[in-house]
Amino acid sequence: MIGAILGDIAGSRFEFSKPKGFHPHKVDLFADDCFFTDDTVMTIATKYAILCEYSYRVAYTELGKRYPSAGYGTMFKKWLNDPSHKPYNSYGNGSAMRVSYIGEYFPTLEQVREEAVKSASCTHNHPQGIKGAEATAVAVYLCKKGSSKKELHSYIKKQYGYDLDTPLFLRRPFSKFDIRCEKTVPLAIRCFLESSDWESCIRNVLGITCDTDTVGCIAGALAEAYYGSTGFDNEKLLRKYLVKKDSQGREDMFLLNWSLME
Repeated sequence: MIGAILGDIAGSRFEFSKPKGFHPHKVDLFADDCFFTDDTVMTIATKYAILCEYSYRVAYTELGKRYPSAGYGTMFKKWLNDPSHKPYNSYGNGSAMRVSYIGEYFPTLEQVREEAVKSASCTHNHPQGIKGAEATAVAVYLCKKGSSKKELHSYIKKQYGYDLDTPLFLRRPFSKFDIRCEKTVPLAIRCFLESSDWESCIRNVLGITCDTDTVGCIAGALAEAYYGSTGFDNEKLLRKYLVKKDSQGREDMFLLNWSLME
């Protein structure tokens, strides 16, 4: 899950544009203008729901309102403020960005699938939204359990029908910002498949035009689960980016504490 959070943070400043002369293999991944986004808040909300035995709807509502300026999409903002909290048939990548902890936590593939569907359905109840969440959680689970990249590629392609074969160098000329699950999830998996460690995975993300914080969040979760670490000082980075001052000047440690909780 920490790999997901740091992937979100690394991709945060490049979500809509990259500076002139940008080179993904030379840029500092963790600069002062990086920040956490809704991907981090909702990833932690999933963990919060599971460990506190809350419904996903309750956890997403509580943390969404606690961090209202994290960069949520228009439909999710409306959902947060709607007392009925009815799902809104979304096929956006919000369902996939937040499920990595499910793939890490639950011991069986069946449980991972079931929980991923539950986590998506309270908001993203469109078939593509549900599929994206399930595929992401399953991929994290397979990485965590020691599956090879070849095995993961074969399983996800067979079960979910995603295009995982097109290499990044063929995607780059035609890539664009796209928040649909059906585009985000296979791209994130491809960034992972072409990586050699967590850092190279995130640099793959930054090297293609996309929703960089969300693709980074998903790909970062896969890479950490597969390689076993990010290669960075996780706690130092989390303390830098997740500890914020509240309106009264007090340090808000909620996100940090939940991200580090075993």
